[in-house]
Order: sequence, then C-alpha cells, then structure tokens
Amino acid sequence: MTRIDYFRDPKAPKANSVVPSVTVIVRDGDGQLLLIHRTDNDLWALPGGGHDIGERIGDTAVREVEEETGIAVEVEGIVGLYTDPEHVLAYDDGEVRQQFSICFRAKPVGGSLRTSSESKEVRWVDPTDLNDLNIHPSMRLRIRHGLDGTRRAPYIG
Repeated sequence: MTRIDYFRDPKAPKANSVVPSVTVIVRDGDGQLLLIHRTDNDLWALPGGGHDIGERIGDTAVREVEEETGIAVEVEGIVGLYTDPEHVLAYDDGEVRQQFSICFRAKPVGGSLRTSSESKEVRWVDPTDLNDLNIHPSMRLRIRHGLDGTRRAPYIG
C-alpha cells in the first residue's frame, strides 16, 4: 500500500478516519537516532505505526520498533502528541487518515538492525546528518522535539 502525506496543503483530501498511532525516538549510547526508510512513501521516518485493540499504547511503541527495525526497546517517556487536522495521510485504498500520533522516547535494550515489509532500510543516524535525508516536515518536528533535551512538558499540537 502506498500513501501520500499532505501537510497544511489546501488541496488535501478530507479525512475519513482517525487511527491512534505511535512514533518512537530511539537513541543509542552514542546519541545516534534510529530511523527507517519507509516502503509506503519512500521517506525517512521514526519507527512507528498503528495501535491495536487490546494492547497498551506503550506496548504499541515497543512492538512497532521491533517489527520495523529488529531493535528491542524500553519506553522512557512521551515526547508529544501530534494531532494536527491539517496533516492527513491518503492511502491508495481510499482511506484518508487524520494524523493522531503519540511520540515516545525509548532506549534500545537488544536486537539487531533488520528491515521489514514497512522499512526498506534501517540505520542509526547521527543527528548532524538529518538534513541529508528526505524526511517529511511533520516527522522533522517530532525528531526536533525528541532531540531537544531541554523540553520539560510534552508537545501537544
């Protein structure tokens, strides 16, 4: 399935669904950031995905990181809540999803890098190299908030 991200675009289609989802900021001991090269939109992103019925949202973060990257993590906190109605994701099956994402901060506790059906490349990236990657503006916002060690309260927006 492919998708197109619309961010504050007046030509964006109207949302017809909302699905709680997560993204996860994971940094290794050297401060490198775990990123995936997504198969659905060909952009670099934080690992993450949709919340499943019957699981705690923190467990969604752990599951999604391991599914997409092979890295086991332990959740340490929340970076922010991202619910901008002007950010919609249009899928080729007709679903147009309004963004509803909780961004967590987590630390790696095991595993090894591997790709999945959702990630064609997975790597640890030095934050100084982020400008070299094609990353959606809404994802850059989460990354910036996640790397900002001075932030005390989670971002809500």
